[in-house]
Amino acid sequence: METEPWPHDELVSSYYFEVIRPILLERWPALLVAAGRLGTGSEVLGLDDEMSTDHDWGLRLTVLVPPAEVDIVRSRLEQVVPPSHRGRPTRFATTWSPEPTLGVEVTSVRAFLLSRVGVETTRALESSDWLAMTGQAVLEVIAGPVFEDRAGEITAWRERLLWYPPEVQRFALAGAWWRIEEEFPFIGRTGARGDDLGSRIIAARIVRSIMQIGYLLDRRWAPYAKWFGTVFRELPSAVTAAAPLSEALDADEWPARERALGSALTALAAHQASVGLPVVEPLMRPFFDRPFQSVAPMHAVLLEGVELGSLTGFPQLGPIEQWADSAPALLNADWRRAVVDGWMSKRAGTDLTPG
Repeated sequence: METEPWPHDELVSSYYFEVIRPILLERWPALLVAAGRLGTGSEVLGLDDEMSTDHDWGLRLTVLVPPAEVDIVRSRLEQVVPPSHRGRPTRFATTWSPEPTLGVEVTSVRAFLLSRVGVETTRALESSDWLAMTGQAVLEVIAGPVFEDRAGEITAWRERLLWYPPEVQRFALAGAWWRIEEEFPFIGRTGARGDDLGSRIIAARIVRSIMQIGYLLDRRWAPYAKWFGTVFRELPSAVTAAAPLSEALDADEWPARERALGSALTALAAHQASVGLPVVEPLMRPFFDRPFQSVAPMHAVLLEGVELGSLTGFPQLGPIEQWADSAPALLNADWRRAVVDGWMSKRAGTDLTPG
């Protein structure tokens, strides 16, 4: 059922300008403060509705101040913010804090970015930084409204994080195509052995990878699983790919599943060409002499002649969210960073490059 967006930005904006900002500037008139509705929450993505209000929803703000001011500003707000604003409580319980707590996150730009995207603000972004990010993590920085930014620091970082550098986008696309190339023949191989459940599982994995390619071609960060399909429906990629993807998931027999996914991939390849990226033709090919289809090596043409810089020699897996999907792990920026850094340090002796 379609639902209308639940109004929230204006409420939180008024909370900042009518309550929080006056408290801060009365005490610290020159404070280099930035504030917005950032971080977690469906309302940050503009996807909240009436149901969203039943938990973890309320007057929540992120207030960014210089590191030396974080503790004193947090203490001041906890002491003097009134109990309600426009009839809504300013302190409420959440799933991570059962006791009613002020819904204002006070932190520094550096700490906020480290906690979300795992990047250090004191240096330029590197290729490994991009691989350790998830779309949801980036959206928690760039998707929500910023109401004020006196120093301009968070605004500058939001602009830097709008999209991958071109070589990283190519690398990410190559990783998603490679995964599809590796698994596509197994739709028929499992189905022909009577393992229809196994065939369905592989088809579903490929559907997810196809949708990831759609996000990459349309230069949109993908949110986490709850909203992954919702946002995909809005993408240009979905115009031709969504119907065959649904057909593949609904198919009762593996040949229909294989045909539908082949149609989706062919449409996606045409879209890839339309945005100026290389493709390989023909895309769908027989799998040796077996009665199954396979996908031509699209990953190779995407990386041909591309200067990968520090990504040279790194396994062509793409960003971490393309090959790891445990929500608790992907939510942890330190874990993502450690895994990617581990791959980077060992790449010289690791051969995962498709051949």
